[in-house]
Amino acid sequence: MNYNVRGENIEVTPALREYVEKKLGKLERYFDGTPNANVNVSLKVYNDKQSKIEVTIPMTQLVLRAEESHDDMYAAIDLVVDKLERQIRKHKTKVNRKFRDQGGTRAFFEANGTTTAVAAPDLDDEDFELVRTKRFNLKPMDSEEAILQMNMLGHNFFVFTNASTNNTNVVYKRRDGKYGIIEPN
Repeated sequence: MNYNVRGENIEVTPALREYVEKKLGKLERYFDGTPNANVNVSLKVYNDKQSKIEVTIPMTQLVLRAEESHDDMYAAIDLVVDKLERQIRKHKTKVNRKFRDQGGTRAFFEANGTTTAVAAPDLDDEDFELVRTKRFNLKPMDSEEAILQMNMLGHNFFVFTNASTNNTNVVYKRRDGKYGIIEPN
């Protein structure tokens, strides 16, 4: 794995970088061999000495992402690694059920462990560049099941077909930690 560690309002010391790489390196045990993934780590410190760490590991079929805040940066690193481990275990359980006959989860993660870099669009241009399109079937469900699916995926929103109205809805997580729903008129 290739580590890209950057700091905001904090100097990334060699000891801090080594700690991040050591802790995130433990995630490699979930893969067959070392995945060819770029690990983006952002360390931030705010005025009130609150530390925050954000980790993103983009892979072909999966994006692992977690963030954590704590008074101690090393404790925040430990907490974010725990979150990432839970995400991987959840995903591997799901993959186990789905791909049991196709070589198992280690083969799935190994095959999908490569990443492709996408250049960020130039913000000075008036054009907006569409870099990805996703297509999926909308399963009829209620808002509670949609919220559970969203949380399991680690996303901030989830598109679904409302089982009672048969309309396409979006549930989303608000900044206050509560949930909202968008319904068409």
